Amino acid sequence: MMKIAVLGGSFNPVHKGHLLLADSVCTQLGYDKLLFIPVSAPPHKIIKNAASSFDRLKMLQLACEDDFRFAVDSCEIDRGGISYTWDTVCFLEHKYAEQLSAKIGLIVGQDLAAEFSKWKNAALLAEKTDLILAHRPFEKPCSPEGNKPDSNFKGLFATEKMLSEFPYPHLALNNAMIAVSSTEIREKIRNGEDLTGLVPEKVYCYIRERKLYGYK
Repeated sequence: MMKIAVLGGSFNPVHKGHLLLADSVCTQLGYDKLLFIPVSAPPHKIIKNAASSFDRLKMLQLACEDDFRFAVDSCEIDRGGISYTWDTVCFLEHKYAEQLSAKIGLIVGQDLAAEFSKWKNAALLAEKTDLILAHRPFEKPCSPEGNKPDSNFKGLFATEKMLSEFPYPHLALNNAMIAVSSTEIREKIRNGEDLTGLVPEKVYCYIRERKLYGYK
């Protein structure tokens, strides 16, 4: 029996900030297994300049190889289409039913907390899981027209205020952060800049070999 937490995202690409967050969840909250769930098509986010589902999944698998606590579940990619966290949690509860010793821990970044009430079956999801609110570096979302920062983005302080008013039962994670985002990494790759300390070495080698994100 084990405690399992899940971290969903586009992981476009996975970086060391994701791994540091996963380590904090396991270390601080006593989770035995952290499942990374790469999204197929997120309902509230437009992925621009994305690597293929195959490449994003492969990079995650490479990133998790050296830590027995980390694993990747491809259920959302396998399911295809729009990915709703409610459907994923229900699937994982059934899949891992004989291994679960507690509710699934659902990691929600503070950058997403303000929108949680808009998620499918949000109140039921908060009952079904142990919500874990984690610090995440803030990343300006892109406008639907392309990779331009959304002018409606309210910034750090407004989002912090929303987080303090989060209305659902939750655990607060006091995790350290690396000031890095997938958007920044993709930009660095296009510009030929150094990625040392930002992505795992195996992931960097994969990006280089597959010429992802405009790698030159």
